Amino acid sequence: MKESVINWIKGFYNVTTKHSTYFDSKAFENDLGYWTIGLFGALILCSFIIWFISRFVFVRIVHSFLDRTTAKWDDHFIHNRVFRGVALVVPLLFMDYFLSIVFFGYPSVLTTTSKIVTVLIIFVGIIVLNRLLNSLKDIIMDIPTYRDKPIQSYIQVMKIIFSGILIILLLSVLTDKTPVFFLTSLGAISAILLLIFKDTILGFVGSIQLSSNDMIRIGDWITMEKFGADGDVEEINLTTVKVRNFDRTITTIPTYSFIADSFKNWRGMQESNGRRIKRALNVQIDSVHFTTPELLDSLKKVKLLKEFIEQREEEIIAYNREHGYDEGNVLNGRRQTNIGLFRRYIEYYLKRNNEINQEMTLMVRQLAPTEIGLPIELYCFTKTKEWERYEEIMADIFDHLLAVIDMFELRYFESPSGHDFKSLSNPKN
Repeated sequence: MKESVINWIKGFYNVTTKHSTYFDSKAFENDLGYWTIGLFGALILCSFIIWFISRFVFVRIVHSFLDRTTAKWDDHFIHNRVFRGVALVVPLLFMDYFLSIVFFGYPSVLTTTSKIVTVLIIFVGIIVLNRLLNSLKDIIMDIPTYRDKPIQSYIQVMKIIFSGILIILLLSVLTDKTPVFFLTSLGAISAILLLIFKDTILGFVGSIQLSSNDMIRIGDWITMEKFGADGDVEEINLTTVKVRNFDRTITTIPTYSFIADSFKNWRGMQESNGRRIKRALNVQIDSVHFTTPELLDSLKKVKLLKEFIEQREEEIIAYNREHGYDEGNVLNGRRQTNIGLFRRYIEYYLKRNNEINQEMTLMVRQLAPTEIGLPIELYCFTKTKEWERYEEIMADIFDHLLAVIDMFELRYFESPSGHDFKSLSNPKN
């Protein structure tokens, strides 16, 4: 095809006289630049049209076809935009084929442009390859047997190997040297590179791990006690991650530290339907006892507990009578306790609190006794995730519980203070 086009162009410069036909080389050389510019413009226009057809016609047809199939594995190719990457390769291959026709009169320009197009093809090939591997990972992860396997690590190793091979080919095209040259040179200078660019290499590896595993994003709230970081991520680059703390100071953390050390990312909380409250009240153990009739009469006046107490009393009386337990001895049969009613009151109180998300876990539980009392832990989620409002809601809840704990004849645990010892030594005070 190349010879046909060139002969067609030269045909315009065949001059026919009465006696013979000859080729006007001088006129052809004078007009060669114009022909090259025109052909190059036509090539760019045709490449753009091919890209448009590939991107907006071919890709849509393929996506429409895959959407109609019953299989789910092919949906990952759409999600990872594999065919959009392929659509970039088609016009580049078209351009690479016709460059020899466009610049047939300028061999040096042809060499340069061919290198550029080849480099672009390899670069796009790296993108398509990575998207294919991402799709392969998603397909494998859909299989229940492999969901708990480190598939992501294996895919990352494959990405590094294949991308490294294509990069070597890219360098080979740019420098006109064989890939073997770069492989042998890489082995010779690797030790020196590791020493000189240690931090850069670690940062590069760390940034790849962070981005591929989606460990942190700009705007994430993270906590990293080792570096005193507690705030929002403002910048992620090759070697450092910049965190603006809530006290408006800035902490700079090496990127690789997010791989080597542990940190807490609060994004899961921010993307959920609520923010967790997990805090305990430590009750003085010697204040826990069975309820007395007077205490029950007093707590029946509490609207949240009235129905529960009456129903539970009926169940306990029926149970004790059925089993013949002597109600005169508190060790016989079943009895209600003030701590049990307090737990139930907290649960009812939280369930009627409009600021608590009732669709998420809501629990009031008793933890193991410790030297600082019996912990009664509240485990629930607020509807809001805003820090200030969250603290207000949690403070309101515990303000109320600290105020009502005496009504259950319970005491909150407090360590003895200097004032307590002073009172013991001076009873009149």
